[in-house]
Amino acid sequence: MDHQGAMQLLDQIRRNMESCIYGKKDEIAWMLTALLAGGHVLIEDVPGTGKTQMVKALALSVGGVFHRIQCNPDLLPTDITGVSIYHPKQEEFVFRPGPVMANLLLADEINRATTKTQSALLEAMEERRISVDGQTHQLPQPFMLFATQNPIDFEGTYSLPEAQLDRFLMKIKLGYPDEVSEKRLILEPNASRAAESLKAVASVEDIAHMQRLAEAIHLDASVADYLIALIRGTRNHQSVLLGASPRAAVALASAAKAYAFLHHRAFVIPDDVKAMAPLVLSHRIHLRSEARMQGSTTANVLQDVLRNLPVPVGMER
Repeated sequence: MDHQGAMQLLDQIRRNMESCIYGKKDEIAWMLTALLAGGHVLIEDVPGTGKTQMVKALALSVGGVFHRIQCNPDLLPTDITGVSIYHPKQEEFVFRPGPVMANLLLADEINRATTKTQSALLEAMEERRISVDGQTHQLPQPFMLFATQNPIDFEGTYSLPEAQLDRFLMKIKLGYPDEVSEKRLILEPNASRAAESLKAVASVEDIAHMQRLAEAIHLDASVADYLIALIRGTRNHQSVLLGASPRAAVALASAAKAYAFLHHRAFVIPDDVKAMAPLVLSHRIHLRSEARMQGSTTANVLQDVLRNLPVPVGMER
């Protein structure tokens, strides 16, 4: 598959998702960017905004193995990773894989699971493998985790630890649909369940190939300097207690490449970095308590840092 074929396939996936997810073109583009970058996505919003349906639409559009976990306080780590069970006839322990053995895993309402259960996903997110009873099991490739969560001030929720938040490539919010899309949602028959009838328009092999093409997108040294200056600017800002990590810098570079590829470009421009920065960095920055009390947000900090960064010109292509 060449670049032109990849672009056509991406357009098919986008149209497939837009046929059942109304009024969310930007959000669909962000999810496709994460898919191309091979990163995990955290979707936060109030219940009923279509978080689960959007992930289902993407999973069904790209084929592969899709599993869903409904997180709740009594969910155990082995309910995710699987467990070894003694088999009398074979006189040995046999591994029964859990739902994590998938190409796309949806952890619904992840912050309703206890921190111990949440930590069961850390190795899968970082290493693309799991360890059960001392045995290591590789996950299918490609592997991506899409997790939804309700705002942390909702009853019965547990905040995700910083180490796990840092392993999500991006965090997005869907928000309420516009008036036209919401009216369409209630007038069209079975519109709320339209995602379940989608047919695959791509395969996991196609996705793996497109991920390699996206990784090969050119990132000029001047744009890399701009990106690093942004990352370091978050660490030095007076309102920030904990700035973006080196992992965040790598994630932002990957997301910028994927975003450029999605927009039919063979190179990254500063606008790609600026577009991806709020999605990739907002959940990795922790503000000082006094800054939060004064109404400061991570979005304000990023805007402030970007405002003071000189934009590179004259890039080599």
